[in-house]
Amino acid sequence: MRPSSASFRALLLGLAGTLFLSASAQAAEVRVMISGGLTAAFNALVPEFEKETGNKVLVAYGPSMGTTVNAIPVRLERGEPADVLIMVGYALADLAKKGKVVPDSQVELVRSPIGIAVKAGAPKPDISTSDAVKRALLAAKSVAYSDSASGVYVSTEMFKKLGVEEEMKGKAKQIPATPVGEIVAKGEAELGFQQISELKPVQGIDIIGALPADLQKITVFSAGIATVSKEPEAAKALIKFLSSSPVAGAEFVKSGLDPIGH
Repeated sequence: MRPSSASFRALLLGLAGTLFLSASAQAAEVRVMISGGLTAAFNALVPEFEKETGNKVLVAYGPSMGTTVNAIPVRLERGEPADVLIMVGYALADLAKKGKVVPDSQVELVRSPIGIAVKAGAPKPDISTSDAVKRALLAAKSVAYSDSASGVYVSTEMFKKLGVEEEMKGKAKQIPATPVGEIVAKGEAELGFQQISELKPVQGIDIIGALPADLQKITVFSAGIATVSKEPEAAKALIKFLSSSPVAGAEFVKSGLDPIGH
């Protein structure tokens, strides 16, 4: 006997429901904590990863270090859920020593150079040599740098290397949590130092360029699986996507980053 059209539709609906439930059961919510250096590229890549895997990515943003409320180590200490941590490599390694990262799950993703920015339309000083950077710093009325890896280097090493440590004490300031570019865009600092990938998304600034080679400090950003992860397989899939897929490599380059292993 041929089934009626009503029973046939019911059968199709039942099959569709079963397939939907099966897909839902396999899909995962991947919780990511990420620092500013990779944020722009990562946000652009999330839809592609979700499309490829069916997983949903939930993101929490914050610096790799420091004591601000959004800093990744602070988030972990107060028990926020996380599957993947994407941050400055040495800060991730430090978390691994503290038992916050799954052993051997760390993967280096990109190298990130430091750049200098001015307010859009403002004169662009010469930064082609270390002497030129020194002159630009001495001439500037105000200087801003981040509270993450690039800022730590600028304030504790670069100023000293250039012999301007004393001169910077009165006019250079660390910017906690907020992107340095935003401070420059508001006119609150004449020169801003931060990773180029963090300067690029900011409106209202002009990026002069990267620090010259003899002053440059490359920061490596890495990804690892949090020990509190409830979705370690989905976390592993996301890290593999970021570390090896051509689309991720292209997006990193677009953001001013140098992909590792693509």
